[in-house]
Amino acid sequence: MREIQFRQALREAMSEEMRKDDKIFLMGEEVAEYNGAYKVSEGMLAEFGAKRIIDTPIAELGFAGIGVGAAANGLRPIIEFMTFNFSLVAIDQIINSAAKMMSMSGGQYSVPIVFRGPTGNAGMLSSQHSQNFESWFANTPGLKVVVPCDPYDAKGLLKSSIRDNDPVIFMESELMYSDKGEVPEEEYIIPIGQAHVKRSGNDVTIVSFGKMMKVAMSAAAELEREGISAEVIDLRTVRPIDYETIVNSVKKTNRLVVVEEAWPLAAISSEITYHVQRFAFDYLDAPVIRVNSLDVPLPYAPTLIEAILPSVKRTLEAVKSVMYK
Repeated sequence: MREIQFRQALREAMSEEMRKDDKIFLMGEEVAEYNGAYKVSEGMLAEFGAKRIIDTPIAELGFAGIGVGAAANGLRPIIEFMTFNFSLVAIDQIINSAAKMMSMSGGQYSVPIVFRGPTGNAGMLSSQHSQNFESWFANTPGLKVVVPCDPYDAKGLLKSSIRDNDPVIFMESELMYSDKGEVPEEEYIIPIGQAHVKRSGNDVTIVSFGKMMKVAMSAAAELEREGISAEVIDLRTVRPIDYETIVNSVKKTNRLVVVEEAWPLAAISSEITYHVQRFAFDYLDAPVIRVNSLDVPLPYAPTLIEAILPSVKRTLEAVKSVMYK
């Protein structure tokens, strides 16, 4: 099977869907003439033209609103934010318009729109450009929130997101765009809301998503060398969450560590912890431990970034704590 970059997997997903459906268009800053800020949309302007690959001003509120209106009127927009930090400017359109349109119209209007772009730390970008908003958007009824961890999932999940009739928040990472992985040439999709057991194990369950899966998988490999068998679950989507896969794993391993690049208060890991204690309490042999970013704005200095973000070292410490080792 061929290996392609994460950015190429996203480009293939968008291009393949756009060839099938002329209602789909891509809009955002630098997506056309510059081939995308991270070269995700490279070559798409040449193929689809300026009416479907649309450069915008630095005005997220404006072009997000245009996208919502277009979706409500029968088109299927893909709105790219250069970073989800900038989505805060457009959050009223996302939450008060896109997410609520179906409910407030009594089912008369759907909003088939994808808001996509990078989330989280990308190295020395400081506090205003390094934030994780997965739990913010996942807190909103009417939205689906997708966070892929590799090129295979990126393509399959983006195709499903584009086809979905509800608004989808699709979160990537600047640090993953160059990652390579195996992606089939033939057509495939990955259903939204279905977690993936990336590694089977018996001693402890590690749950994560997005680029923190690298931390989880690296920790699991180190644990194996130490004689600890870790089952690693990639959530893939954080709204909806595949609780069943998590609970079934905990019933087998009796221990849970959740790794998440986000502040600890009201995080996705908080929700998972609640659900596991509600539906698998009698199976737990130790309290659930969360490995989150520390509860501070992310600084600029690399040494401080390293200290604040979840790491393999902190994950190993958490696992050994629930193993009482």
